[in-house]
Amino acid sequence: MDFAYDARTEELRGKLLAFMDEYVYPAEAVAHEQRELLASPWETVPVVEELKAEARRQGLWNLFLPDSEYGAGLTNLQYAPLAEIMGRSPQLAPTVTNCAAPDTGNMEVLTQFGDEQQRKQWLEPLLAGEIRSAFAMTEPDVASSDATNITTHIERDGDEYVITGRKWYISGAMHPDCKIHIVMGKTDPDGEDIRRQQSMVLVPRDTPGVTIKRAMQVFGYEDHYHGGHAEVIFDHARVPVSNLIGEEGGGFAIAQARLGPGRIHHCMRLIGMAERAIELMCRRAVSRNAFGKSLAQQGVVHNWIADARVTVEQLRLLVLKTAWLMDTVGNRGAHTEIQSIKIATPRAVVDILDRAIQLHGAGGVSQDFPLAELYAGARTLMIADGPDEVHQRSLARRELKRYM
Repeated sequence: MDFAYDARTEELRGKLLAFMDEYVYPAEAVAHEQRELLASPWETVPVVEELKAEARRQGLWNLFLPDSEYGAGLTNLQYAPLAEIMGRSPQLAPTVTNCAAPDTGNMEVLTQFGDEQQRKQWLEPLLAGEIRSAFAMTEPDVASSDATNITTHIERDGDEYVITGRKWYISGAMHPDCKIHIVMGKTDPDGEDIRRQQSMVLVPRDTPGVTIKRAMQVFGYEDHYHGGHAEVIFDHARVPVSNLIGEEGGGFAIAQARLGPGRIHHCMRLIGMAERAIELMCRRAVSRNAFGKSLAQQGVVHNWIADARVTVEQLRLLVLKTAWLMDTVGNRGAHTEIQSIKIATPRAVVDILDRAIQLHGAGGVSQDFPLAELYAGARTLMIADGPDEVHQRSLARRELKRYM
């Protein structure tokens, strides 16, 4: 395993680091001020559109997509350090480079499983950043940690599918530019194979029967930059049969293919969040005095900073190993490592952010620093894309199988 950055990665890292310093970090406060003036909290602030144009001009666009026909053609190992840099400003950087979830996963689905018409109608405008999208899988009335529990019905009626169900925490659905939902539901609810009961269909947002009921908050935050999280009702919404992605019964497999890259992307960005927290801790420690000496001279602060640095270095190596395996043996071959990083990274970064908040005192829980919002995002990732306990269960069973 060689994790040294190749020439292309180094070039993109340099450009992205400069872009962050010159454009993204200064825009964080500007975006907050502009949002206060919007008629709707879901509108895009002007500075985001400015940054998107600059990112495209610099070639820092669609870096996540390994398909060179549509994206940058980077491997997971090449993309990892770039996603980490974006993770230092997770509200802005992924969005302005067109590397933000859920659009990234939806573009990957359309690239891999969409037909020519679906790619032309939906993938191309997503790649251009002209529209946004949502991925509707999670439901409030069942334990969605087990995707086979999904109850949304997708019933065929002649040349149409009729979709009926209730979804929530549908990321991106509040954004006014969200034009398309990828909806997972059951086309064969009584099928013998519980992993062949589900299918995925494309449902335009303006389809009659689709209602955005409310915005869902995450620890009080609405995640405006990523288009929020919504509760969505599908009440006999009708779409053409041609809106089916792949084949009937293929929804579960498509979901797994989508979630593998999504999980590692989250972990890549989480490492960037941890690096931002360490930087803020150090700056705070050398700038504040308490009980006759600076915080940087307090032993407990030394412990927090040292432990954070050790943890980040460990996590980064595990994420890079996982990325390398995904590139060399595929997602299935990297299953153990994907689950490992999904378990380890969010909980470790939550702990680092918790210490950083503590070091900042009241400021740490305020809007004057990004720490509280970073904490909310990191803590959510212990649930999103499969809760820790599901990954632990699967990982343990795989380990035990060798001894049974």
